[in-house]
Amino acid sequence: MFKKKMSLLLCMAMTAGIFAGCAAKKSDTEGDIKIGVVLPLTGPVSSFGKSGQNGIKLLEDQVNKDGGINGRKIKFLFEDDEGKPDTATTVGTKLISNDNVVAIVGPLTSGSCIALGPIATQSKVPMITGSGTNPDVTTKGGEYVYRACFIDPFQGTVIAKFASGDLKAKTAAILYDNGNDYSKGLAEFFEKGFVAAGGKIVAKETYATNDKDFKAQLTKIKPTKPDVILLPDYYSTVGNIAKQARAIDIKVPLLGGDGWDSAELFKVGGDAVNGCYLSDHYSADDTAPLVVEFQKEYKAKYNLNADAMAVLNYDAAKIMVEAIKTAGKTDGPSIKEALSKTNLEVVSGKVSFDKNRDAIKGAVILKVDAGKFNFVKKLVP
Repeated sequence: MFKKKMSLLLCMAMTAGIFAGCAAKKSDTEGDIKIGVVLPLTGPVSSFGKSGQNGIKLLEDQVNKDGGINGRKIKFLFEDDEGKPDTATTVGTKLISNDNVVAIVGPLTSGSCIALGPIATQSKVPMITGSGTNPDVTTKGGEYVYRACFIDPFQGTVIAKFASGDLKAKTAAILYDNGNDYSKGLAEFFEKGFVAAGGKIVAKETYATNDKDFKAQLTKIKPTKPDVILLPDYYSTVGNIAKQARAIDIKVPLLGGDGWDSAELFKVGGDAVNGCYLSDHYSADDTAPLVVEFQKEYKAKYNLNADAMAVLNYDAAKIMVEAIKTAGKTDGPSIKEALSKTNLEVVSGKVSFDKNRDAIKGAVILKVDAGKFNFVKKLVP
């Protein structure tokens, strides 16, 4: 009797295993293809996250309207990391372990990317960020982590060359957040580039994340009389610093990177940011057909003009979708292999990847004036 019961239980277990195996196999080839997205939908850079979400939702509509990926619809699952690395690891792990996503788009900020990347690689889930520019994003993230944007060494050099060449600046001051990977990285590479071009750094001051009062640092910078001041941070902090700088009669141009690109910059900084410059990934003034068409569809869906974060996250998601199409499978290694062979024209330009899985692409310089980011020039690697 015991043997019969054991045989029956064993048979039932094997049958259940077979059905489970069939179900797992079926799920790989049927139903929606789920792609995770990690963005700061709340917190100090939520404007970026919401723009990125808009861009990705537009892509989802476009892809599914055209039949999806190999006949299967795609579904982007959004999680909010608040722009915090610890939260990014929590929500990213949830997407991988609980939601069983085949890939991840994001995170948006460098710190969150650096935190989540190793988890994605360990899980063999391909991840692509549209805007994490710190070099550590891919070098520390591992072989499953890609980025669709330029990196800070390039961006910092671009700003430095523009300052010394186009603006004829001989001296510069730097004011940055010592607790932010993006801010520290951009400050470092600007300094290297500016000094290499013959310039001199006359002051370098730091502050802590979430600081609101910068008068002490600005008061130290003012007597050094720099020709330009680098503020490598995000729009909300930059706008605040700009107003305090102008309040103590610092009139020189302020310089920054892609973290400035948000309509919120004008709300926070007002007239204080006029006449300042930033490096960015694309210009809305670009007349390339892909840019014009994207702007048209984005405006029709949201009644807004697309900023760089909308474009970059759309592009990152587009690259991932095309890789899944090319792979013809949804397993991590196959998608990763297809990603490595990317050579795609997207809204922000043509993208391929170097040996570190960083995008090879150019940058633009924009001038802030009267509530607009105006195109100045384009620079390529």
